Amino acid sequence: MTALRVTLVGAGPGDPELLTIKAVRALRRATVVLVDDLVADGVLRYVRRSARVVHVGKRGGCVSTPQAFIDKLMIAEARRGGHVVRLKGGDPFVFGRGGEECAALRAAGIEVEVVNGLTAGIAAPAAVGIPVTDRRFTQGVALVTGHGSEYEPDWSALARSGLTLVIYMGLARVHGLVQALGRAGLHGTTPAAAISAAHTPQQRHALCTLATLADTIASQQLASPAILVIGDVVQVAPAWLAAQPRSPSIMCGSG
Repeated sequence: MTALRVTLVGAGPGDPELLTIKAVRALRRATVVLVDDLVADGVLRYVRRSARVVHVGKRGGCVSTPQAFIDKLMIAEARRGGHVVRLKGGDPFVFGRGGEECAALRAAGIEVEVVNGLTAGIAAPAAVGIPVTDRRFTQGVALVTGHGSEYEPDWSALARSGLTLVIYMGLARVHGLVQALGRAGLHGTTPAAAISAAHTPQQRHALCTLATLADTIASQQLASPAILVIGDVVQVAPAWLAAQPRSPSIMCGSG
């Protein structure tokens, strides 16, 4: 008897060309694909025509499919004997609830394969020339959620760390995040960036400072999905961007 299996596939940040070869192979094998909202439409061109594509949207700030429903759907589809792919934006194990889904599947006796994807916390800064771990400026990077929950990051510890801060799902709470980091001791002149819809035709970005970040996002109407980057590595971006073809951007002062 063939073992029941679901494959969690990371679709990367947007551009279908950033998919891994292994991800493409998984999509071509799939008979059922459960797709998140943040997956770019172009990624689905690798799914065979006979496959059934089910959209199970999960997106910050929008009405989302309950996680419990998605878990039950994955289990039900796997038990039907198909090649089930759960397709998620970015990487399944970086703020993608991949760990929760693995646990639910294994509890139901279903094997799980994970195909990692390029996470937006690395890819979005790179899209505007920001190297999140440039050793001239920092010894590392912290990937944190700005979504807000009982698991609020220790902003004081992060501010003291000297690490680049890459914040996912922080757009809706950016005023509160800026205030929290200010109270934690991070200076308002700290370089900051917001990158919206990275690696898609809708990509836009702003380079500013921590003090001006919230107002810049509001005035320029930068939209979700977006990544926030806070730290000295942002200083690298202007020179890199100057050497690139013209792209939509906003440059702000120190405020």
